[in-house]
Amino acid sequence: MDRVRHERVLAPQRQELIVSEVRRRGSVRVRELTDLLGVSEMTIRRDLDTLAEAGLLEKVHGGATILGAARLARSSEEPGFAAKSARQQAEKRAIAARAAALVRPGCSVGVSAGTTTWHLAHHLVAVPDLVVVTNSLRIVETLHAARRSDLEIVLTGGTPTPSDAMVGPIAERALEGLHLDLVFLGVHGMSERAGFTTPNLLEARTDEAFIAAGARVVVTADSTKWGTVGLAAIAPLEAADAVITDDGLPSEARAALDEAVDEVIVVPVDAGSGPAAD
Repeated sequence: MDRVRHERVLAPQRQELIVSEVRRRGSVRVRELTDLLGVSEMTIRRDLDTLAEAGLLEKVHGGATILGAARLARSSEEPGFAAKSARQQAEKRAIAARAAALVRPGCSVGVSAGTTTWHLAHHLVAVPDLVVVTNSLRIVETLHAARRSDLEIVLTGGTPTPSDAMVGPIAERALEGLHLDLVFLGVHGMSERAGFTTPNLLEARTDEAFIAAGARVVVTADSTKWGTVGLAAIAPLEAADAVITDDGLPSEARAALDEAVDEVIVVPVDAGSGPAAD
């Protein structure tokens, strides 16, 4: 977002800009609005309170969404890849860059389908001597474009979902018997009660197969995934060896993850530098 270049923006004008930004993007964070409008977080939070009371948007932890987005989201609703890739881009880039630092040359790596893991794939092309197993055509395309002779790419096959994951019995059978050094798992939601979840029943089973194949399982999930519960359970939080998320994670969520997971890596959003994933 380009910063609004006004020394003083009156409250009605500022609030109109906030509503316009939320409607354009679907959701926006307090920190992004402070950068855009050049005012304090306290001012932005007061504006969000005013706009929420007027029924113009819905205030959520750390920001705001279009009216009804939080209430109307269904556990079986599965956004497409394009819709998901437009959300939390800075967070996903930061998480992907940090995840890539865990990969060493000569590893065998499983990468489940997802937009954060797709960002990760853009970093993996720079790691020598890898075997990458994935159920994502988009990740395969990204890796194959590098034309690396020391990069072996294995696509599981299966039935595509709306979010471009290849799932089902064929994908599961392709993962059976594999022993991967690292598995990076993208998830639709995570919570203390439900664990890691997805809206797609078949994808849950395929993700279970990824977890079973990994010597170490790393979940890559931006902070907005906390509290989101999909229809199908993938695994409890304890199934992950590590979770990489961003610094928008609420303190109570951090405490719950610390209790369940061996390692919780929280990255600042401004750390999301690296190769662009357009």
